[in-house]
Amino acid sequence: MQLLDGKFVSEKLKQQIAVEAAEILEKTGRKPHLVAILIGHDGGSETYVASKIKNCEKVGFNSTLYRYESSITEEELLKKIDEINQDPETDGILVQLPLPKHISADKVTEKISPEKDVDGFHPVNLGRMQRNLPSFLPATPYGILLMLQEYGIETSGKHCVVIGRSNIVGSPMSILMARNTNPGNCTVTICHSKTPDIKKFSLDADILIVAIGKKNFVTADMVKDGAIVIDVGMNREISTETKSGYKLYGDVDFVNVAPKASWITPVPGGVGLMTIVGLLKNTLASAKKEIY
Repeated sequence: MQLLDGKFVSEKLKQQIAVEAAEILEKTGRKPHLVAILIGHDGGSETYVASKIKNCEKVGFNSTLYRYESSITEEELLKKIDEINQDPETDGILVQLPLPKHISADKVTEKISPEKDVDGFHPVNLGRMQRNLPSFLPATPYGILLMLQEYGIETSGKHCVVIGRSNIVGSPMSILMARNTNPGNCTVTICHSKTPDIKKFSLDADILIVAIGKKNFVTADMVKDGAIVIDVGMNREISTETKSGYKLYGDVDFVNVAPKASWITPVPGGVGLMTIVGLLKNTLASAKKEIY
């Protein structure tokens, strides 16, 4: 078993991003600029946004955080997004999910200009991605591609099984792994909560990508020897073992699956760190006007 080390890869790629950000500053007199919007006080969202802001600073980006109480109306939020869309000094916009129930995530996603949609969720970007046109890729799948690329893992001709069909990870991941690109060129099976006998499919996977949101869902008897296992799960549980008071668990039973895998991502220290790199790469591409 070898570790797909998100910490190592993300640090290496962030150094490269920092060099390019410095070049942009030298040429244009301004830094790449990411704007984040955080609504409410969800602990996980607070942590993720703080990490994104910290990483922007680390690579030489400017960042702005707008915070709102959960009582903000949908209309007020959409108006704010529209205002940021018009700002020529903003390269990327992200609205941290989940949102309060009275605000439509779809409306918010579609309000963000595709040219500044560095989370890669806008239907225009997803459509361009499906057609293999230049686009901002969803940050987590993008981060996974960057990791596979960095480790030189051959994907062409392999059977990739994706467990989970969310619009954020599972669905775009399945499209990206099937595209005629590198990484890519896989035969892809997508499974989800309604798939009978998921084990039948997971046991046939050369590459198993798990994003179903259930702690230790994939057990050792579901993975064939030598499989590449990518765990997207971030399941937070209260714990007395950590300073934060929480402990993170993946969707894969790491302790028992790792001995069977050829490569595997840990949780934490795997895909989560690469998601931030995907976001930074998208913001950099926006600042360089590489996509639109």
